[in-house]
Amino acid sequence: MNHKSGFNALSRTSSHRRAMLRNMTTSLFRYERITTTKAKALEVRKCAEKLITRAKVDSVHNRREAAKFIQDEIVLAKLFTNIGPRMKDRDGGYTRILKMGFRQGDAADIVILEMVDYQLDGDKSSKAKKDTKAKKTESKKTDAKKAPAKKTAKKAEPKADAEPANAAE
Repeated sequence: MNHKSGFNALSRTSSHRRAMLRNMTTSLFRYERITTTKAKALEVRKCAEKLITRAKVDSVHNRREAAKFIQDEIVLAKLFTNIGPRMKDRDGGYTRILKMGFRQGDAADIVILEMVDYQLDGDKSSKAKKDTKAKKTESKKTDAKKAPAKKTAKKAEPKADAEPANAAE
């Protein structure tokens, strides 16, 4: 018995499966993060990792072999100019699969397939927020030294205004 040899046919004809894998791999390279089912993600991962390995060496042959699979010229250029060089020091494992849960209708496993070095936009903004929080705490420390003097001055002024009002009555 030869267990788990080959690939998952995903209950599709070969032409449909090939087209679907090409589209999903192109989307993965374009957005660097896609949401899909676990079975599809495992198959797309195989295709994507082979293409990234080719993209690490930018040659005419590798570009033509990748162009057989990815037909969007912009995504192909991004693969060889951006993604390939980023993964240069990595020996494999360019993607990760994060489990999300189950789909409502058929309870299929839903996962996120993303590039390993993918960063959310929120991560960049959270770093900026941390920087601004650090600046605010520094300014609060300097204001705290000045603030007690101001508060005592403000407290003294209303008492002074209140005393003449009582004296007038």
